[in-house]
Amino acid sequence: MEKTEIITQNAPKPFGIFSQGIKAGKFLFISGQVAKDAVGQVIGKGDIKAQTRQCLENLKAVLQGGGATLEDVVKVTVFVADIRHLNAIHEVRAEYFQKPYPASTLVEISHFTDPHYLVEIEATAMI
Repeated sequence: MEKTEIITQNAPKPFGIFSQGIKAGKFLFISGQVAKDAVGQVIGKGDIKAQTRQCLENLKAVLQGGGATLEDVVKVTVFVADIRHLNAIHEVRAEYFQKPYPASTLVEISHFTDPHYLVEIEATAMI
């Protein structure tokens, strides 16, 4: 099966040895998106809703780079620094996803690569 790297200037560049996304067959695998804009500035420091929106905007940009939309997402994984933000995260996700909602996993973690990050979201889409 052929793999194709997804690259977009509308989302943050990877800081290490990974791709923004990979297209493999009918699937798009989108790397975890954090609350950084396309030029690398952290958005919404201390604001879980603003950070969740930025993560989802980045996710949307990478999906578009691979020829997909949020409607094509079948699975998301959400990493959060504080599980008490669950309701706020879901409020924002409801602005981006329609029923049937993607399958989802949410995990509370001890810390991110940048202490300003509150949430990270990765996704799998089918096109």
